Amino acid sequence: METTPAPVVDRDALDDIHAALDTKGLLPDTHLADAGYVAADQLVASRKKGVTLFGPAPKDDQWQARSGEGFTVQDFRLDWDREMATCPAGHQSKSWAPDDHQGRTAFKVRFSTTDCRSCPLKTQCTRSGRRLLTLRPREEHETLEAARQREEQLAFSKEYRQRAGIEGTISAGVRGLHLRRSRYIGLTKTHLQHVLTAAAMNLIRLGAWFAGTPLARTRQSASTKLMMAPIPA
Repeated sequence: METTPAPVVDRDALDDIHAALDTKGLLPDTHLADAGYVAADQLVASRKKGVTLFGPAPKDDQWQARSGEGFTVQDFRLDWDREMATCPAGHQSKSWAPDDHQGRTAFKVRFSTTDCRSCPLKTQCTRSGRRLLTLRPREEHETLEAARQREEQLAFSKEYRQRAGIEGTISAGVRGLHLRRSRYIGLTKTHLQHVLTAAAMNLIRLGAWFAGTPLARTRQSASTKLMMAPIPA
């Protein structure tokens, strides 16, 4: 269990979680995680530790991908050795330069304004004077693309269903034991609260098991119930 200050994003805690598991000999081959932990750099870092980070990959949030009608990075041919990109119209990039932002390395790939402005495919490619691609380092880029392709396969959804148990546990902790509200000031005391909350959940479940309390049925929203209601003749 890892307790962090609220501003710390999930993926920044992943290295510490894996390190703690490794010291106990519990580092998994596959780590089922929610979307907050899955990022290109963490996919690569986890793989180097022998761990397959398995979860929803970050989506391409550019308008070309959201519209479903524009050219995304996948539509460009990338020559990493020559540091050259070729667009769907056959034009080659004019520059490929590293860009460091907030400690993360990326590459800015720019095309010629002359080529882009006169291109008949411009409306599908860019809304500015020329197309700009932002690429992660090659290993991260290729690993993320592989993760996105994996997510489209039926086998992904079947394996990811195994997270239902922990999602239910988190929901029970939040709803029944107010897991996301700290009763104390300070990280150490808050962590102690988390440990005690986890212990309390185990005791509650053991009590229900010994008492033979049947599992509750999965709740359905009012909207779901309405859609499933029979239609009057």
